Amino acid sequence: MADHRTTPESQGDARTAMGRSFAQVLGELAEDPEEQPALERIVQQAVEAVPGCDYCGVSLRRGRDKVETPASTDPLVDEADSLQYDLQEGPCLDAIYVDDTYVVDDLRTDDRWPRWAPRAAALGMRSILSVRLATTSGTLGGLNLYARETHAYTRHDVDVAHLYALHATSALVMTQKVAGLQTALGTRHVIGIAQGILMQRYGVSKERAFEVLRRYSQHHNLKLRDVAQELVDRGSIPAHGPAIGDG
Repeated sequence: MADHRTTPESQGDARTAMGRSFAQVLGELAEDPEEQPALERIVQQAVEAVPGCDYCGVSLRRGRDKVETPASTDPLVDEADSLQYDLQEGPCLDAIYVDDTYVVDDLRTDDRWPRWAPRAAALGMRSILSVRLATTSGTLGGLNLYARETHAYTRHDVDVAHLYALHATSALVMTQKVAGLQTALGTRHVIGIAQGILMQRYGVSKERAFEVLRRYSQHHNLKLRDVAQELVDRGSIPAHGPAIGDG
């Protein structure tokens, strides 16, 4: 791996740019902590923070076996990543499932992924740095940093990418926690409305209304939220469920 751009001045510039990127990403997340906007900002800021990077994409695990690229800075990244998923080989997938970091100095000569590498090179990609996004509890995905030049990444650049990946992971975890809270609040809101409908219509207590919803969901193997949503949307639940007055 080449050691160009590793003067103290250039390293200081990279750290300064990275610090600005982290501050901007985290500041914007605080205002709009939703996953898709966060992912878009993460890939955009990665290009600025990691020296040598021309394009960036983030790959996320969706379930046990599926991986997708929900955000990228260029359609070429989407195409290169999709080739990895279709061919089931490439540095992105290996960074997620095998080791945490892969550096490719020249896709035209690297033989670790014989089907994917030539096709990625045909897209104009020359170097790639793939870094895992993970917490202590599991792997979220990977950050894929593409470059048009060969030998684009120095050892220092890899260190910068690792640090950026840590911050990107923190941002993603934050968005997932917020999404979970929003879902929980939404569920409570819908259930509360459904309880109110039953209370007003049948003159039962709040506790009794909740018990009816709970028993119906168990009886029909449905989620409590789905039962409540059906009641809110349709104004009723099927009559073959537990009776309102049952003890």
